[in-house]
Amino acid sequence: MKTASLLRLIAGATLALLSLGLAAHADTLDDIKKAGKIRIAIDLAIPPFGMTDDKMQPTGSDVDLARLLAKDMGVELEIVTTTGPTRIPMLQTNKADIVVSTLSITPDRAKVIDFSAPYADHPSVVAALKSLEIKQMSDLDGKKVAVVRGTTQDSDLTQQAKGAQLVRYEDDATMALAVASGQVDILATARSLLPAISKKNPARTVEPKITMQTFYLAIGMRKDEPKLLAWVNGWVKTNLMNGKLAAIYKQYHGVDIPTDELLSKAGG
Repeated sequence: MKTASLLRLIAGATLALLSLGLAAHADTLDDIKKAGKIRIAIDLAIPPFGMTDDKMQPTGSDVDLARLLAKDMGVELEIVTTTGPTRIPMLQTNKADIVVSTLSITPDRAKVIDFSAPYADHPSVVAALKSLEIKQMSDLDGKKVAVVRGTTQDSDLTQQAKGAQLVRYEDDATMALAVASGQVDILATARSLLPAISKKNPARTVEPKITMQTFYLAIGMRKDEPKLLAWVNGWVKTNLMNGKLAAIYKQYHGVDIPTDELLSKAGG
């Protein structure tokens, strides 16, 4: 009898602890508001999404988005500096509450974190000087095309533009210099990087010619945070409808986001 009573006591205590843990986990939104601060992970080394200005202050489209979100939530913003590889681990180790950092929605990532409704598209494009007529992959036959080694653009071109002469670089900065200096006139990259690449030499401005595939950017958060996810989804939808997210993107990227398409994905 004593053993049975003890087992029941242990089981009851275990269930109580589990319930407390689940309740705490499900109330992250309440915890943020109680603390009066939201920790948002942002990569400040990928302009124009995240960067620092001449006074070494954070700026960029993701930074402005994070500031607007914190303001609308009524809390202080704490920017947690991250990098591409550390974005998701920062969520998993509770070093950040959410991630706003060019985080594309992918099936693999969706297995380990939750995504909000998308707030912007993120096309992967073939771009070139304005003077060049390029409308399809076959137009690249025999031409030099710059690409960063090992990227999705590298993979796509290898499969779809077999007649092109791929010139592979180790990073975006090196590729941008090659375009600015006239080593190459065509490149494959994320559309969002084109303004920064063109800025290096305005006489050699590049523009998108072919869209290879389109990813969608969203706000990342830990799994099983229904209250936080619902609030963020509502916030994204509201600010797509009122044009604030479009204005932020246009300011930094010089192009429009497809608001109607994004709203349809947000259930609007």
